[in-house]
Parts: sequence; structure tokens; C-alpha cells
Amino acid sequence: MFVFNRLSIAAAIAVSCAVLSSHALAQTYPSKPIRMILPFPAGAPSDLVGRFIGQKMGEQMGHNMLPDNRAGAGGNLALGLTATVPADGYTVVVSSPTVAISPALYKKLSYNAFKDLAPVARLAAIENVMVVHPSVPAKTLKQFIDLARAKPGVLNYGSGGAGTTNHLANELLKYLQKINVVHVPYKGATLATVAAISGEVDQTIVSVASILTLIKEKRVRPIVVLSENRVPNLPDVPTSTEAGYPEFRMSIWYAMFAPANTPRDIISKLSQEAQKALDSKELRQTLDSQSITPWYGTPEQLADLLKTETARYATIIKSAGIQQQ
Repeated sequence: MFVFNRLSIAAAIAVSCAVLSSHALAQTYPSKPIRMILPFPAGAPSDLVGRFIGQKMGEQMGHNMLPDNRAGAGGNLALGLTATVPADGYTVVVSSPTVAISPALYKKLSYNAFKDLAPVARLAAIENVMVVHPSVPAKTLKQFIDLARAKPGVLNYGSGGAGTTNHLANELLKYLQKINVVHVPYKGATLATVAAISGEVDQTIVSVASILTLIKEKRVRPIVVLSENRVPNLPDVPTSTEAGYPEFRMSIWYAMFAPANTPRDIISKLSQEAQKALDSKELRQTLDSQSITPWYGTPEQLADLLKTETARYATIIKSAGIQQQ
């Protein structure tokens, strides 16, 4: 009994020390700059989101968040790198839906998002819009679906390549409505947009930010925004929910993750700083100028998003028969 009590006391002391150490770390955190890994090149939407929010968070915390662009493997190079660094709170990564798409798209990944990464905060979203070449007679989503149903395999759409969100958005529509629209992949969403402008393809789905000017110039016609709420920069374009197809939604969301086992107090600190940054009028104006919508979420909300989005993308990828890499 005496030995048991001694062991119990020792265990209690060890736990108490660990808790106190964690709290002490959080109280002094951060004490140096934080590395923010960005999975895509400078100027890409995820790069802009990370830099804008990271700059504001750095100002708040008194230590910079230093951008570190690690493009490659469709964003998975950066995610895999994050999974291997020390879990001390001094490295985070800002991911797009890549983190939810990749498990079904690739046979092998160097990381497991659910085991190797810790959700920190949901940050922002960019809405997608479906546009058609002016020669396409459809002016609504229903008309496009009806046209595709009447002429199976005749209409086509351009995407930025297999597994991109503009590819999967169209495959989601095909899956939901059982229509046959031919996929024409390009090396990037920009080339797919050019193809839609020239009439080389009938339709494409791209971010509002990337196509807004061309819509205003009437070089393409917007059909529907793939979101629940209307986009301020396209106030006259209905959402998929308003059009009667609420399941046809796909935003490009961005979120912050840290290595697994990062102390909980530090995760909370980073999440709170992200929320504070996104609540600032200055940052909201900056994001709005890029058609980026602040979309803060707690670590728990991000964990739920990752779970549901991973399952949803897996269903789309399987239904489309996309070859795993």
C-alpha cells in the first residue's frame, strides 16, 4: 500500500509538472518568430490568405509569422513537411482543400492528416462560380442541366487538372444530376479560363476573384455561385441553394494546422489570435479586395470540416473514377 501511494504521488507530481510546464510555455509563447509554411507559390490564393492573416497575427503577438513557400506535389510537400517538424508551436501550415482531397486521390502520402496534423483554425473561403461561353444558350443552372441531359456527351468543361476543386466541382454536379459533361483538363485554372473565354470549352468553374473582371466585360456569362450566400462582388448571380440545388456547393477554404502533439494551450493561443485578426476591420477590407471571405472556425470546427470534406471528396473521386496517383 505504501509503495502504491508513493507511485500514485509520483505520478500526480509528474502530471502536475507537465501541466504547469505547458501553462508556463503558453504564457511566454511566442518568444520568437513563427514559421508559416505555404503549400503553393507566392501570389497563389493560399499564399495571399496566409500572408495577410499571418502578418496581422504577428503584429498582435509581437513576433512575426514568417512565410515559407514550399510548393510541390499538389500542396502535399508542405503538409508532409509540417508533419515532421517539432511540435513546439513554431511551425504552422495554411492548407487549401488539398488536405481533404489528397487521401482519396493519392495511393501514398507521406503524412496522415488525422494523425500527423493538429487543427488550429478555419480561416477563410473563396467562392467558386460557374461560367459559360456566351454561345451556350443556358442562362441558369437548371437550363444547363437540362441542356446536358438533352445532349449527353456534347457539352464539355475545362478544369485546372485532375483533382483540382474546379474539376471536382463539375464531377459533383455530374454525380448529383446524373449528367454526362466531358472533362477537358488543362495545366492550371488560368488556361481553363482562357479556353472558356475563347469557346474552346463550354463551361468552367473557377474562383470569383479570378474571373470577376471577365464577367464584367461579358466575355463569359455567370450561371451560379457554388455557395449558400450570395457573393457581394456578384450580387445578381444566384447561389446553388437559391437555384434549387443546395448540395451543389464547393468553396475553396483555407485553414491553419500545426504538427500533431503541439501543446493544447498553444493551439488555443494561435486559434484565438487568428479569430482576433479576422475580426479586425483592416484585415477584412484587405481580404474583401481579393474576394476572400473571412470564415473563422475553432479547432473543433476545423476538425469536423476536415472529416466531412474528406468523406465528401472521396465520394466524388470514386464516382468520377479518377485514377489515383
